[in-house]
Formats: sequence, C-alpha cells, structure tokens
Amino acid sequence: MNLSFSTLACPDWTLPQIIAIASASAYDAIELRFVENEDSLWKLPALRGNELAVTKKSLSDHGLLISCVDTSCRFHFPDAAERRRWLEEGERMGELAAALGAPGIRVFGDTIQPDADRVSTQAWIAESIRALAEKIAPTGVEVWLETHGDFAGGAETSAIVAEASSSNVGVLWDPANCFLKFHENPHEGAAHLGSSVRYVHVKDLRQNDTAWQPVLTGAGNFPLAEVRSALRQLNYRGCISFEWEKKWHPEIPDARVALPQFARWFRENWAE
Repeated sequence: MNLSFSTLACPDWTLPQIIAIASASAYDAIELRFVENEDSLWKLPALRGNELAVTKKSLSDHGLLISCVDTSCRFHFPDAAERRRWLEEGERMGELAAALGAPGIRVFGDTIQPDADRVSTQAWIAESIRALAEKIAPTGVEVWLETHGDFAGGAETSAIVAEASSSNVGVLWDPANCFLKFHENPHEGAAHLGSSVRYVHVKDLRQNDTAWQPVLTGAGNFPLAEVRSALRQLNYRGCISFEWEKKWHPEIPDARVALPQFARWFRENWAE
C-alpha cells in the first residue's frame, strides 16, 4: 500500500514546503486539500500554466505522486442551482487531478439541510455525483465520496453509491468519521462498503471525558488494529492517507512533528 498524507496537516504551506517534508519523511504520495490556505486548488499559480509543469517536475524529481485531489464539493443542497455550482467546481478540480495524474477527486454528501429529508437528500447527492463522474470520466479520474456527515456510515454511503450507479464512483473510507458519527466499528463499515473502497484515511483519536480528540498515531484508543484487519479482509491494495486535521484543530502538534511520526509508525506497525 502506498503511503500518503493530506495537506490538511499544513494548510498554509507552499507546495515546495509540502514536497520537502513528504520526501524527507519517505511518503509515496501527497493528498491535496489546502495549499496556501486555498481549497479551490485550480486557482493557485503553482497549479496552473507553466508553473504546473514546474510543480509536476518537482514531484517527479522527489519520487512523489498525487494520490487524491480533495474538493470541498457538497451536494446536499435542495437548491439545484447551488448543486450545479458545486458540479462546476468539481469539474475544475477533476481537470486538475487529471493534469497531476491523480486517480480520484474527493467529494462530500453531506448534511441533511433544514426542511429537507434523508431520502430526498440522498437522491440529490447520488444524482450529482453521477453527473460529475460522467463529466470527468474521459479524463480517467474517478469521483470518491467520503464517509462523512449525516451519511458517514458504511451503509449510508454504500446506498448513495448504489443509487448513483456509476463505475466511475467509489468511496473514500474514513473509519474514524464512521466511528464518531455512528459508533460504527471498522469491520462493520468495511462489510457495507466492500469493493467500492478506493482510498482510505487513517487517524488516531483519544477519548477525553465525552469528547474524542486527534492525537499522534499510536497514542490514542481508536481501534487502528481493526482498521488494518478490515482492510486485509477487503484485500485492499490502494493508498493509505494520514489525515492530521491541523486546519480544524490548531491546538494539535505541528505537521513537522505529526507527519514524520505517522510515517515511522506506519512502517513499524502496518507495512508488510
């Protein structure tokens, strides 16, 4: 399995800084989320025009791939015009992913809106990701729906993917999201998702009183061993990506601490 990390760990860094730590820590790939605090990554000069070629050469020179291009696209909106706006954003991000050689873009479902219901929201999400998948299919890039929000559970995400009914749609499985939202253990989630899993987020958590907090990998009590076991049962051979949520939890240790630590932990505990 290739080893990656999300730039959620270092959201204000430049691409040269990100590439440097990925190379120094012996990662195989980078998952692009925020760069220079921008999430519409197609807007960045370093990922456009002539500078894109420079960025691609730097990645190649360091032996690095782009494992996934994360979007902020959410398709839970009752307003069709708002869903179309996010479809346009997804198309731009899909084009960027293709230019970078990334196999997929991440999208969300995500949250049942006031005055909406679950069935209608699921239908809007499924329709939108099917439309996005069809638009970007010629580029070879897939649409990966993350287990997140009100549809974080394996069964809920699997139902959306089934309704979307597209071979170009898969799942980004985040077992911690499933656990926090639905108390779903990794084996349950894997059983629901099966072969639709294209990409996996890994993080550790520790329970303090009633809350769960991100902690350095191995210092928490999230069942990471069950995640590994479940992936083995799925015969998963895709990418493992460390999601260190510094963007949302500024109090946690810096990426300069967390990213090398995860790479060491992975090689000692998960690598075959």
